[in-house]
Amino acid sequence: MRFDIAFFLCCCRSFLSSRQSEEESFYDLLSVDKHATQDELKRAYKRQSLQMHPDKLAQKGKSVTAEDRDRFTRMRHAYEVLSDPRRRETYDAIGERGMKWMEDPLSIDPQELAHNFATSSILDRSKIFAIFLAIYVAVFLLPILICLMADGTFGGAKWVAVLTPLWIWDVFILFYHTRVIMMGPIKRPEHIPEEEWVDPLPMKKRVSALVRFVFLVLFQVLLALKMDAIIAFPWWAVFIPLYFWEVMALKKKISLATINIVSHAELELAIGKNFAACNTFEREDIHRRFILVPAKSGPVYDAACRIKAEAKMDVVRILARVVFTVLMVLNLDLGKEWSWWIVFIPIFVMVVCIVGSSFQNWVEVQAEAAKRDPSLFDQTADVEQGYAQMDDDAKNDDDQPLTDEEKEELKAKVAQAAYRVLGTCCTQCFFLVLLCVFVGKMQGAGYSWLVIISPFLAAGGLVLCCLACTIFCVSEVDENAGLADFDTRVNEATAAAGYGATYDGGEYTPPTTEQAGKQQQEEQQSVPSSSTDTRAAETKPISKPPPTATWDPEKGEIWQNTTQDEENEETTNEVISAPKQEKSDLLDNIEDAQPAVVEPQLSEASEDFDLD
Repeated sequence: MRFDIAFFLCCCRSFLSSRQSEEESFYDLLSVDKHATQDELKRAYKRQSLQMHPDKLAQKGKSVTAEDRDRFTRMRHAYEVLSDPRRRETYDAIGERGMKWMEDPLSIDPQELAHNFATSSILDRSKIFAIFLAIYVAVFLLPILICLMADGTFGGAKWVAVLTPLWIWDVFILFYHTRVIMMGPIKRPEHIPEEEWVDPLPMKKRVSALVRFVFLVLFQVLLALKMDAIIAFPWWAVFIPLYFWEVMALKKKISLATINIVSHAELELAIGKNFAACNTFEREDIHRRFILVPAKSGPVYDAACRIKAEAKMDVVRILARVVFTVLMVLNLDLGKEWSWWIVFIPIFVMVVCIVGSSFQNWVEVQAEAAKRDPSLFDQTADVEQGYAQMDDDAKNDDDQPLTDEEKEELKAKVAQAAYRVLGTCCTQCFFLVLLCVFVGKMQGAGYSWLVIISPFLAAGGLVLCCLACTIFCVSEVDENAGLADFDTRVNEATAAAGYGATYDGGEYTPPTTEQAGKQQQEEQQSVPSSSTDTRAAETKPISKPPPTATWDPEKGEIWQNTTQDEENEETTNEVISAPKQEKSDLLDNIEDAQPAVVEPQLSEASEDFDLD
């Protein structure tokens, strides 16, 4: 089994689904055994093509559906995979989905990946955590050993033994460089025309990188032997490989810092022909001397300018390291016993230059944006300046006003430059603090060397703890979680209301007409008798006997039943006051009264009286 497949199965199994795929396997599509040879695969493919091809199905009188076409396409893809020995080995080991992930990592569905990881076992998750733990140990083991050796914790141990992790790293890096050289030229992708293809890693660049790393390894070996007193070379001789390493890097960075940025139109005008008509050697020479951009504006041009600016800062860093190395060698070989604060002056100057360059870049970007649109960052400009700008625009008819999109791009560009300044200042301040602690220890401070790397150890440990919590605490969330309790509460509420309807997680079923009528009758029966009498008194018509008249010789004509009229009038007043008294009683006892009873009483009151 290949190394990459073994590593994937060992450490990344948790990202693969444990469920079997419902689709047919490639072997089932071709109707062959898993141990079929290449000849058997060819015969099976021809046989299945005659049976599954849409044209063959149409000739047989069968209606061709989309499923038939998809199945034939999948069968053809299965033959392409199984006929390639490398892809077949990958498919047999990790299946169709795993093979697709290895060939095209961008096709990974994050939701499916998270679901597979959430349903994985503790053993598979432990393998993932072991990878991060190994990275943490590999990164911090060497600095810890060096600090302990400098503190005298290991006694008479040799530096060659203490630097064992460094030698292991060097072996892996040397193997990588050798592998890159042996792999040969990079093949041209199919979507790039042959006349436009340029090898991003030419053989000259690969060999140069290997030679440069060999100089670095040679310096490490000489330094370890010198510190163990195994060789008696002077310090300047020990640092010779480091000088060559820095010189090679300086040459590369100077050429990149001084390179010209030209557009395709300018290049074709200079060479007198189309860039696509150039041969391979001419294109490689052009890429060594120029940075080609589509135009002198836009994101590509900005990226090229940033590359050039970073190359200039790399030149400053290399020169600062070279001067620092020279001062340190003079201090060690000549016995000058200079203060280490003086020896580290080039490093302090380098920090100031890095911060100053970042700030200058931000100022230039802001000035360019203000030049293109003066009102972009000054919203309180005077009206007179606006009229002056209008006059300038009238003079320059070719200058077009910026659109809203271009203004937003300018603002984003300035904001990005400001963020870079802020990030550079923070990182350089942190580096400056560590540098001061290091120089203080070199001057004879009493704290341990581990204090210098303690911030990195703490940050790495915190990240490792967060990763552990994330890896082992992630679990799958049930989409139906909590619905059972919700159903129970809904059923209890409906039962208490007397509807008799239950909710079982499906659609809500309202009460039937019979249930609603039965409930209304129960509510009417539950109304108190006093309320019923009151409503009857309110709605019962008051009968009055017709008046009669008699003749009195002294008083004249006298109408009868007037006393009865007064009594009826008093009775009417009492009846009228009954709803008011009933309303007062209801308001006093509103907490004890049921809403189903109070509401009919108020709604059935006489229309001749306002209860409010």
